[in-house]
Amino acid sequence: MNTVTVSEGTRVFLNFSISLEDGEEVDTNFGGEPVDFVVGDGSLLPDFEQLLFGMRAGERQLFTVPPESAFGQPNDDNVQQLPRRQFDDDMELEIGIVFSFADAAGGEVPGMIIAFDEEQVTVDFNHPLSGRTILFDVLVHRIEPVDLH
Repeated sequence: MNTVTVSEGTRVFLNFSISLEDGEEVDTNFGGEPVDFVVGDGSLLPDFEQLLFGMRAGERQLFTVPPESAFGQPNDDNVQQLPRRQFDDDMELEIGIVFSFADAAGGEVPGMIIAFDEEQVTVDFNHPLSGRTILFDVLVHRIEPVDLH
């Protein structure tokens, strides 16, 4: 009897879906090959990973994850006014469009346009799922010990 459970030092093979409380599915790999990750490798948000601890192969659970444990609460500091001239003249701006912006570290951060006029463009850099409760549906297929040395 295999009694390995999801814990530190394991590789987990699973299918999952992430939905909003209204049932809108945000992401899923049900119907496809399971994905696998090593606990602690950064593939999953730490709070999502913690939920899986103790699960066994063949087990399926639906977790309700509050915003604080998922993508955080929206932060007003993440809504910024940018000069219109920073955008190409021929670029069609629309409310709801998401652009990639360079951050100070040279990485990219997504920002959604929430307002604009001739002078200013207002961009929301909050995660699109911030402030939302997430339904996290997980089916664990297989758990393997990982040699971390």
